[in-house]
Amino acid sequence: MKWSEGMKNKVILVSSDQLGKGDKELGEGVLETFFTLLKQRDEKPAAIFFMNMGVFTLTDDSLVSVHLAELEKSGVAVLACKTCVDYYELSEKLTCGEISSMAHFIELAAEYEVLTIS
Repeated sequence: MKWSEGMKNKVILVSSDQLGKGDKELGEGVLETFFTLLKQRDEKPAAIFFMNMGVFTLTDDSLVSVHLAELEKSGVAVLACKTCVDYYELSEKLTCGEISSMAHFIELAAEYEVLTIS
């Protein structure tokens, strides 16, 4: 099975503003690369749900937000955990995505396979 097969049956959970542990700048770059490549795929995930520090990628402070906006325009649901957005006081800073809830994520997780990015 190719990596792209079945991607539409997945929800990506993003819980950090970087991918992997270690140097922050490297982790941010690797996360940007992930979403750059993901948006180029023919088959895209059903949704991407952002929680904890992951909500920062939905702001202009993150280069990732450009790619997420393009994924959103292509029909991917880009969702931000309301509790996390409120905690970090980012509701006025989001440049893409929509506010969602953990209850909605649980519904998505019941319907789709979850791929966690951390």
